[in-house]
Amino acid sequence: MENDSVSALGSPLRSIGQEIDPIRSHFAESGALGMLVIDAMSLEEIERSYGVAAHRQVTGRVAAQTREVLSDRLESGDLVVLGELGRDEVIVLLFRERRNDGFYRSELPKLARTVGESLSSVGNRFGYPFTRQPLRFSVGEALALYDPTLRPEVLIRRARDQALRNADLNARIEERSRREEFISLILAEQVSMVFEPIVKLTNGEILGYEALVRGVGHPSLASPKELFDTAAEMDLLFELDCLCRRQALRQAKRLPNGSKLFLNLLPSAIYDPAFEGDALRSTLQDHQLRPCDVVFEISERESIGNFAIFRELCDRYSGLGFKIAMDDVGAGYGSLEAVTELAPDYVKVDIALIRAIDSDPTRREVLVALNGIARRIGAQVIAEGIETPEQLETLKELAVPYGQGYFLGRATRFDPGEAPGD
Repeated sequence: MENDSVSALGSPLRSIGQEIDPIRSHFAESGALGMLVIDAMSLEEIERSYGVAAHRQVTGRVAAQTREVLSDRLESGDLVVLGELGRDEVIVLLFRERRNDGFYRSELPKLARTVGESLSSVGNRFGYPFTRQPLRFSVGEALALYDPTLRPEVLIRRARDQALRNADLNARIEERSRREEFISLILAEQVSMVFEPIVKLTNGEILGYEALVRGVGHPSLASPKELFDTAAEMDLLFELDCLCRRQALRQAKRLPNGSKLFLNLLPSAIYDPAFEGDALRSTLQDHQLRPCDVVFEISERESIGNFAIFRELCDRYSGLGFKIAMDDVGAGYGSLEAVTELAPDYVKVDIALIRAIDSDPTRREVLVALNGIARRIGAQVIAEGIETPEQLETLKELAVPYGQGYFLGRATRFDPGEAPGD
């Protein structure tokens, strides 16, 4: 049914067609209407993957957020409705007197921007638990002037089409701005690194530090997830990956002598000219590092989809004296196969497996199996995301040799000449 979506505020969401009688009346009385259209086509994937009920739930959240943002601007007769049948759109109809040109010329575009910014700011929560990816919405506005020679439905449809064109234009302008911002970050190398200690669980001895990236000077690109999600969207993953390696190597000379640098990289790093033969050896010498000081980390997710490249990378860099770590193990379904087939030097167990390791027997069994396979291939297990003393004690009982996480030591940014943790 058209009217069975319910907003998070509890009121039913009706379609524009179901509200056409009061819309006609208010439109004729005011002589004009302002329209905001929220293009929510990103919800299609939720419906395909999780069904109609999930789609209704998320649509209701979008409408509720819109109502909340506009709560002090909505007047009697104004409506928040669903759009046309089969389209993912939420429409706001604002009826003001035709002579109120200030509202239509100045305030209506501002309201569109306000709604767009609000939806963007909480977009990563709308889809939960169906998706953890931020949902993107574009918002456009339009004005319809009452014309008694035409049916109100025709005028409203024209306004809706114009608002959608404006929404598309606004989305493309925003995309261009985000791309320019990201390219500016890449060219200016505006990322910094923090270093998280990896310690031996039995005595706290530091094995090494994992280099973790942070954006600088761009609030919307501060976290690693935001950086890499944006890079993937802009087809600039290779550039970001190379930049992160360069910055990590520049700062690695500050690490204490004898500690290893754990360095994340994508399988495409094998094509980086700076990481080939003589260029790589020169890079290491410039940063006072030896191959045995560096552990290359590659995500299990990446290795599963790129077995051939991962195997080539392992063979090439192992032959030069580097060590290889498989990251995020236990987050997917191919963990045991990947560890067996690719035989890394270190197996980094994902936080999703460690989070309830002290209370979940199934997780403990999986970790025991991973630890046993690691020992058979001569690898060492590193448990990621250790956050409590109970987790630490359980991992010790399971003979896991190494771990990292804020319970053991937080990632640290430090000045030249200063050791991490000082």
